[in-house]
Amino acid sequence: MSDTSEQPQSLYAAREPIFPKRVSGPFRNLKWIIMAVTLGIYYITPWIRWDRGPDLPNQAVLLDMANRRFYFFWIEIWPHEFYFVAGLLIMAGLGLFLFTSAFGRVWCGYACPQTVWTDLFILVERWIEGDRNARLRLHRQKSMDFRKFRLMTSKWIVWLLIALATGGAWVFYFADAPTLLRDLVTLNAHPIAYTTVAILTATTFFFGGFAREQICIYACPWPRIQAAMMDEDTITVGYRAWRGEPRKHSKEITEDTPQGDCIDCMACVNVCPMGIDIRDGQQMECITCALCIDACDDIMAKIGKPRGLVDYMALSDEPRERSGEKPRSIWKHILRPRTILYTTLWSLVGIGLVFALFVRSHIDMSVAPVRNPVFVTLSDGSIRNTYDVRLRNMTNQPTTFRLFATGHPQLRLQLEGTPYETVDLDAQGAELQRVYVIAPPGSDPANAERTELRFWVEDLSNGERNYADTTYFGKGN
Repeated sequence: MSDTSEQPQSLYAAREPIFPKRVSGPFRNLKWIIMAVTLGIYYITPWIRWDRGPDLPNQAVLLDMANRRFYFFWIEIWPHEFYFVAGLLIMAGLGLFLFTSAFGRVWCGYACPQTVWTDLFILVERWIEGDRNARLRLHRQKSMDFRKFRLMTSKWIVWLLIALATGGAWVFYFADAPTLLRDLVTLNAHPIAYTTVAILTATTFFFGGFAREQICIYACPWPRIQAAMMDEDTITVGYRAWRGEPRKHSKEITEDTPQGDCIDCMACVNVCPMGIDIRDGQQMECITCALCIDACDDIMAKIGKPRGLVDYMALSDEPRERSGEKPRSIWKHILRPRTILYTTLWSLVGIGLVFALFVRSHIDMSVAPVRNPVFVTLSDGSIRNTYDVRLRNMTNQPTTFRLFATGHPQLRLQLEGTPYETVDLDAQGAELQRVYVIAPPGSDPANAERTELRFWVEDLSNGERNYADTTYFGKGN
């Protein structure tokens, strides 16, 4: 009879923290450089100044939500030009597809914010608590003595300061950075600013300090999508099993037993921030950070074996390398139909955005017919239609604009409140102007049911024009 008191086996295992060992090498150095550059860009950019003239923000990169503007150095994006932002997002997606198909998850391993901040937090952890073995001993220590409390508290304080700087840097992109910093310190900032800083501080502290690889494995969808972007010609981190097997620890090696180059030292596992063994083959958790390459190359150099047991490689080269031939050129792996297609699409979108940026008009106009009523018959028998024309001056100086209409020579345009055809707008100003279009009695537009009409606006300072199409309605006799 079975023991009913026995508890059922749990389907879930508790997370075992990962303590990556310090490693040095070209890929680790590359990660340090990328981390310094990306963090420098993130923290410094809001403080760069850019003179745009009087009454305009002088912050180089600014998302001005109150005035619905996006400033990026000399480029200014208005709400109706959101297609620029959409185009940049498309380019980012295509770029991610391109690099993944060519080099695997290099974005995840080198430039993803989760990777960058986790790297920074691990650096702080190693600096305060020591390298892998020291951190493992501290983690396994059951009692909370003064030393453990001091080390953990110091680490968390530094993490919190980094997280606070991260949240603070983000809000500086949405308002003038020096002004907002002063308001934050003097407790005069808007509650939304404090709320945003608090949320980003908490998420950065938790994601980079505690969740770490769990975000990459469970929260991020990209590991599950990447398989569709990769094939056997993708250059990614791998283990040359045909060279390393059968693996034996250095103490187990004898003259009578066959052995590969792998001495089962576990160096590649101990440095992995995801806690996986690259020798088990391609895995969803691998972010191709290449730290295992640095660790393995160091061991191979010490035991007098060729480097590259763990290396960037393409699976399609395995049969050639097994037979002793050289792998194909890296360019033959990169330049293949998939990557060429992604590069072509990426370039076309980029060229289109640049072209649109240089040919875009600095005058924006929208026309909204007033259809209640559709038309008005004046005392002399003329037929009048009413339109609301919204004009926007997208230049940095006051400008005079002239309004006129084309479509039929008998139609006459009249601006409400002025006998002139011109409208004065301040720099980056906007105005809603009511406009009347009148057809004489008995004229073709007055008797026709509808006449196609085009409103024009002209910048009198340089002759630049823009237009909007609409319809003029007559009696329809």
